[in-house]
Amino acid sequence: MRSRPQRFDLIVFDWDGTLYDSTALIVRAIQAAALDLGLTPPPRERAAHVIGLGLVDAMQHAMPGLPEARYLEMGQRFRHHYAHGQGELTLFEGVPELLRELQARHHWLAVATGKTRRGLDEALQQSGLHALFDGSRTADETASKPHPQMLFELMREFGAEPERTLMVGDTSHDLSLARNAGCASLAVAWGAHELPALQACEPLAIAHDMAQLQAWLLQHA
Repeated sequence: MRSRPQRFDLIVFDWDGTLYDSTALIVRAIQAAALDLGLTPPPRERAAHVIGLGLVDAMQHAMPGLPEARYLEMGQRFRHHYAHGQGELTLFEGVPELLRELQARHHWLAVATGKTRRGLDEALQQSGLHALFDGSRTADETASKPHPQMLFELMREFGAEPERTLMVGDTSHDLSLARNAGCASLAVAWGAHELPALQACEPLAIAHDMAQLQAWLLQHA
């Protein structure tokens, strides 16, 4: 029989900026997409802030006030520039080892991401992590963050209660997703959002490097 973990049965990770070192590429791809359309690109802070949202929501927040058709064009150009640089992306150091440790402790592991299903599947395949996750939700399958639907669906899939579910992410979108679903959250400080934005969401803790994340999870999860 599966032994129950200490505190959290289900641990859900964001992907970009949390496990995958993709923040800089996403920012560049958003800025390049704007230039392709003859628009002034958003500054780094605005482009980084939208990471974790679904693609259309991200384009609308990065470049507010455009006609709807322009956001579809922005999304197409973003995909082009992201795909061009995707082969250079890597996991943050220590991610596979951490996931294997959590798997050995009988946690269910899942991903909740603003990527599309195709994009996540490609990233999982490229990174070699596909076998380490028990489930996932993407923004084109359900509501985009910070709407709680992703976590509601994952909790229902695994029969996990909100108080036994933990969300790990690098943005306020991830942490607000957890709060809206009635779940606890854990923040990482190496991703897209600055420390004050993470602190405002009141996560259980903020990990500043992978060693801190691993230590907190192995001690408290």
